[in-house]
Amino acid sequence: MLDKLNPPQREAVDTLAGPLLVLAGAGTGKTRVVTFRIANLIKHGTRPERILAVTFTRKAAGEMQDRSLALLATKGRKKSQVPRPEISTFHALCVKILRRHIKRLGYPERFSICDRGEQEGFARAALREIRVPDATLKASDMLSIVSRWKMQSIEPGVAESHAESDREHLAAVAYRRYQHALKSAGLVDFDDLLLLTEKLFAKFPSVRRDEAARFDHVMIDEYQDTNHSQYEIVRGLALAHRNLCVVGDDDQSIYGWRGAEVSHILRFKNDWPDARVVRLENNYRSTSAIIAFANTLIRFNKERHDKQLIAAKHDGPTPRILQFKDESEEASKIVKDIQRQLGMGRGANEFAILFRTNEQPRAFETELRTAGVPYVLVGGMSFFDRREVRDVLSLLRLAGDPNYEPALLRVLNTPPRGIGDAARKAMVAEATARGETLWQVMSHAGSLGLTDASLKGVLQFRKQIETWGELGKRMPLADLMRHIVDDVNYPRELERLFDDPADREARMAAVEEVVNAAASYEAQRRPERESTSRITDFLDDLLVSGRDESRDKEKDLSRNAVALMTLHSAKGLEFPRVYLVGMEEGILPHKRSLDAGESAIAEERRLCYVGVTRAQEELSLSLALTRRKWGKPRDSHPSRFLYEMTGKADNPNAAGRPPQRGPQGRRK
Repeated sequence: MLDKLNPPQREAVDTLAGPLLVLAGAGTGKTRVVTFRIANLIKHGTRPERILAVTFTRKAAGEMQDRSLALLATKGRKKSQVPRPEISTFHALCVKILRRHIKRLGYPERFSICDRGEQEGFARAALREIRVPDATLKASDMLSIVSRWKMQSIEPGVAESHAESDREHLAAVAYRRYQHALKSAGLVDFDDLLLLTEKLFAKFPSVRRDEAARFDHVMIDEYQDTNHSQYEIVRGLALAHRNLCVVGDDDQSIYGWRGAEVSHILRFKNDWPDARVVRLENNYRSTSAIIAFANTLIRFNKERHDKQLIAAKHDGPTPRILQFKDESEEASKIVKDIQRQLGMGRGANEFAILFRTNEQPRAFETELRTAGVPYVLVGGMSFFDRREVRDVLSLLRLAGDPNYEPALLRVLNTPPRGIGDAARKAMVAEATARGETLWQVMSHAGSLGLTDASLKGVLQFRKQIETWGELGKRMPLADLMRHIVDDVNYPRELERLFDDPADREARMAAVEEVVNAAASYEAQRRPERESTSRITDFLDDLLVSGRDESRDKEKDLSRNAVALMTLHSAKGLEFPRVYLVGMEEGILPHKRSLDAGESAIAEERRLCYVGVTRAQEELSLSLALTRRKWGKPRDSHPSRFLYEMTGKADNPNAAGRPPQRGPQGRRK
């Protein structure tokens, strides 16, 4: 097994005890090292269930599981028969921990995870309580602020001391009410999964010890992307046995805006002084010319581990720097260049156009449509944000827990069953006055003075939900979901809402995909609990994976189409031919970073480095000499990163602005 590894990879795989930091540069075989190390631990006697490997995406966790099982499978022993290590995302791990211990924090054991739509409902209610109009602070903006605080482990009681503007002060006041409402409803949001697990470990050392005692080895992938809560959880799990292996690359730490702290990987030796450090520097993805640009660029970051990529592929052209008069010409000529290469027999899926801001792809989409070149804008609406998916999941949720009010309110009259706004408001008011749930009020709705049509709809819907709950105790989840979809005649609802047959077909296919997910879930997992709690477990699993961007990204990239995506979305991917567009000051580096200090510029440089190292064979870097802002053309300046990559910047930004000659020596 170890013969398939290069010497540094083998050193990492063969280090089986104590703290280990594996610095894995772009394209150096990181996943191979992680999976081989898991297999090697098992071959040396560690029981699989005593190994915990944690990563950030469901796709990465699945790939690790598949690869490690393939390595351990032998003649006459299938992968399905091989004992499995615990390989999980951070959020999925925290769900399991909270299921076991969340009662200590005053939450019910059968808590539910709310989706984005439900979060916005609670946020709007919190803002209404403190009389903040939408024009002053939108619910979505409040949630963004609260999410950032939660990722920094800032709880409601101390949020006001961290507020830096009037809007943040309002958000802090609303945060307290929002969190109280979630807890009262037995709900947690996505960020709570980490924050509450960290809180559990801090407040109840016995819980931390119990969870840590489950494992003899802990491995963390993409360690450079950990936030404060994740750092504390990892530390708590590994403190006793100290068999902690973290894998990552500080040069690819690009999620500071999500709370990721690059300092975690930079100071690993300070946290674990006896740690061994292994550097993976052999790049198997890109040509030497592309790697030369990447190495030259990233050396301008001062705070980083010393390492340099070494290209295994020595052919290929020097990266091009393309200079255009404006953004329209940039899009037009790049699309023409792609058309020319398509005419040479290359596939559309060999090309990626990477950009820094969400406004940039508009011109490229226009040109690609005009040219008839197939493309996909990666990272659009999440599958789990689709109307029909949220409807069906809400109906299923009620089969497991009819008291779950956000789901009940969502589908109370979806599909229409005669329960209008007046009836809904009357029942909600009655529930509030009596201190009951909406589900309880529905049982005596006859005393509320509802119209005959509304009362009939309420009682019939309540009876349907009760029937689903009974069926859920004995029926496989996929069968239950099919029954629910048929019982409410959801296809007819789609016919009512959407005229286009193709649109209806696509939406029904999305519903079918949820049913397929339920069948796959039960086929692959033996539920820890029986009866209708299976529904909650499945929905938790689905919602956690639904926040995993890799699911929709993988589906988008399966098409034979040019990929348009942000640099953040491109991390972890690779393409034969890459166009990194908008290489200008104020775009890359982004204008917000220009006044935010060197650490912000350093993260932008890492983002550029990620873009460069996505290219396997050809890299083109483009800039526009003018770009429209509020309808008027304005001069733009070439990105300092172009000078750094081409060796024309001995001291980057020494005078506060890059030189005014283009990277190819031409005056603007």
